[in-house]
Amino acid sequence: MYTVSNRLKIGSIILMALGIIGIGIGFMSAPSDIAEAKEMVASHGDGHGESHGAEATHAVADGHGEEAGGHAMSEEEHDKHVYHQLSNKPWAALYIAAFFFFMIALGVLAFYAIQRAAQAGWSPLLFRVMEGITSYIVPGGIAVFVILLLSVLHYNHLFVWMDDSVVAKDALLQGKAGYLNPTFFLIRAAIFLAGWIGYREYSRKLSLAQDESDDDSNFKLNFRISAGFLVFYLISESIMSWDWIMSVDPHWFSTLFGWYIFASMFVSGITVIAMVTIYLKSKGLLKDVNDSHIHDLAKFMFGISIFWTYLWFSQFMLIWYANIPEEVTYYITRIEDYNLPFFGMVAMNFLFPVLLLMNSDYKRLNWFVVMAGVVILAGHYMDIFNAIMPATVGDKWFIGIPEIGSILFFAGLFIFWIFRALASAPLQPKRNPFIEESKHFHY
Repeated sequence: MYTVSNRLKIGSIILMALGIIGIGIGFMSAPSDIAEAKEMVASHGDGHGESHGAEATHAVADGHGEEAGGHAMSEEEHDKHVYHQLSNKPWAALYIAAFFFFMIALGVLAFYAIQRAAQAGWSPLLFRVMEGITSYIVPGGIAVFVILLLSVLHYNHLFVWMDDSVVAKDALLQGKAGYLNPTFFLIRAAIFLAGWIGYREYSRKLSLAQDESDDDSNFKLNFRISAGFLVFYLISESIMSWDWIMSVDPHWFSTLFGWYIFASMFVSGITVIAMVTIYLKSKGLLKDVNDSHIHDLAKFMFGISIFWTYLWFSQFMLIWYANIPEEVTYYITRIEDYNLPFFGMVAMNFLFPVLLLMNSDYKRLNWFVVMAGVVILAGHYMDIFNAIMPATVGDKWFIGIPEIGSILFFAGLFIFWIFRALASAPLQPKRNPFIEESKHFHY
């Protein structure tokens, strides 16, 4: 039985504490308190509709200044626009970090369900690692849902379509109001989270029960529910990506977006599986996991990175070539205002994995896989950063205390939660029908 070391516990708690301090500083330093907001609004002499300020923010970010507002932005509106960009910054930083670590667990859940449904012979030794990582879906999902709920309650302005005053002046948003409305938005989020958490908990229960069973009934049931869950997952993940990420730019859309976000969470999840497995092996655990298992995980890291690049380029090239204003503005704002993180993210998610993991021998070197994994995770954090920040804070971005604090907090929570789950059951399944095949797996 694995026991979490005191050093790991203390380290994760310190990360969370530092994160809370950083998040607090971020919110305190932003012009977001009620008194300051009232003072700014009063100084311009305008009504409640402009107190949200999201209209100006998103009109500029989306390139729809004339459409959304019905007129060019005045000097006063520009001041409010800048003010609300800065107010959004700590919220956007918090949301990006919360979603990033949640999507890692969700990506691992997809990989786990695929291995179950495929009845893969090489991976059963890694099932408990995957089950430990997916345990984070509960606190991570709650954290994301709370931020979405606070958005609906107008504590932040991350989603412009939640502002009635903006929708009233925007014909396009009015046409989408049947789908993009706060109540239906939260209902969808609750259904998705219930489905993901429900499958994870039930599959975990069957996995542990199989260890004590004298037949394969639990294994077979796990196979059936995993196959069914994948159908639900593919549908819910696509809709989730539209709701939680794409709708911050409600004038823009992409039919590839669901797959694009899936590729990002999938490769990030597999990367964390590899890194946690390597860590546990370094502690003398998972003794039957060999270099071939690490090699196969690194192959997935390499292959899904290429798949992500294919989707990124397909989305980018088609929109750029068509040059339709409603679509191309998405990339114009990112290339002009986010040049370094935009192209740097492509380098980290494509060039580095290709250069580091193309050689088969390097995929068997633990330290090399970890190094590549750090680059991949940083790159996919920047991927989510590029998806959220331009629409919420415009060109007022920088990697500062709110971003670092949010990363530290959720990283600490992530580490604490998954290793606590790993310590709650034996790390190696006992009666999985394919466990012997997994022990003797060699590539």
